[in-house]
Amino acid sequence: MNLLTEIKEAVLIAWAALRGNTMRSILTALGIIIGIVTVTLMGTAITGLNNAFKKSIAGIGADTLFIQRFSWFTGEEEWRMSRNRRELSLQHARDVERLSTFAAAVSVESNGNGTVSLDRKQAKGVFVAANNENSLIVRGLTLSSGRWLSASDVQAGRPVCVLGSYLAERFFPQGGVIGGRVKLNDIPYDVIGVIDKQGTFFTGFNLDNQIVIPISRFTRELSRWPDLTIQVKVRDIQELGDAKEELRGIMRKLRRVPPGAKDDFAINQQDALISFFNAIGGTVAAVGLFITGLSLFVGGIGIMNIMFVSVAERTKEIGIRKAIGAKRRTILIQFLVEAASITLGAGILGLLIAWPLTLVVDHYLAAAMPWWLVGIALLVSVMTGVVSGFLPAWRAARMDPVEALRAE
Repeated sequence: MNLLTEIKEAVLIAWAALRGNTMRSILTALGIIIGIVTVTLMGTAITGLNNAFKKSIAGIGADTLFIQRFSWFTGEEEWRMSRNRRELSLQHARDVERLSTFAAAVSVESNGNGTVSLDRKQAKGVFVAANNENSLIVRGLTLSSGRWLSASDVQAGRPVCVLGSYLAERFFPQGGVIGGRVKLNDIPYDVIGVIDKQGTFFTGFNLDNQIVIPISRFTRELSRWPDLTIQVKVRDIQELGDAKEELRGIMRKLRRVPPGAKDDFAINQQDALISFFNAIGGTVAAVGLFITGLSLFVGGIGIMNIMFVSVAERTKEIGIRKAIGAKRRTILIQFLVEAASITLGAGILGLLIAWPLTLVVDHYLAAAMPWWLVGIALLVSVMTGVVSGFLPAWRAARMDPVEALRAE
């Protein structure tokens, strides 16, 4: 009898044995089911987070540097030291644009929250972005209609605005948004453009619920002393390191930082966000793998126990098979296939449970259950059965046929 025939025969015997003890097999597989559900949901959640993060981070731009008072991710002690730093100014942004040789465009931004209204319609907690004429390029935005802020709009501080798509649809459902007028904190602004739909940031922030106004208007009417960010889009991403060093020198000179003294500003970039996110993702994955491993270990112990019981119950059957010529390999394969069949069934059931839960996760994180994850889940199921069932199967394969036939 060749190996393929032995496996085929082992599968038939295994499924017959499982059908004869359906409830016992299901109860035995509960640990495996929990483990598969856990690893599947963990995988879909991490996939969803990665997809949402990559989509969101693409808008920041790998070729953009952010000059700010604070570093993006600092400890409490460093934050305390940096909170008393001098504010950045609009003049700093103008000087950076004039002096930098690596910059393709320089924008300045501040932000806050406000209330946008039109007649009786009102939207509270709207994100207010204060920008200049270069922010469209630096932020990587596109317009669905109208135009962006012009240099003269910013210089004169004109009461003009660009709306996010959500606000445009809410206040102008019948069209006519360009040339329309809305109020921001009861101050009228003429609408000159609409930003293309962007969706939500991976934190859940709605990027389409925003209004963009000239930075000069923002400092006049919404915040006298805004916390500014100077954004520098580098002309060539290969020059990012050189551009960062140049900007550091320019800012130290503009802010008159003494030689040897620490910078009283920070130059942030996308890498800091990616590193922070990867650290969080690694922690989530480690916790998920620990829980999954624990569930599979408990399930594996259950499989091993039930297989020892199965071997004990079928001792005479094993003796008869060996007496008529069955090899040790044949008996070993039979019980390994039986153990793997239990865990494979558990894996399939776990995936069937995880699938609707994935749809719930998808509502919040744009998650997905890729085929490779399904394949890994089923492979883990089968391998758990093979590892857990090996000792019982080895014991069955090494039974003496004479002693086995004497068993009651």
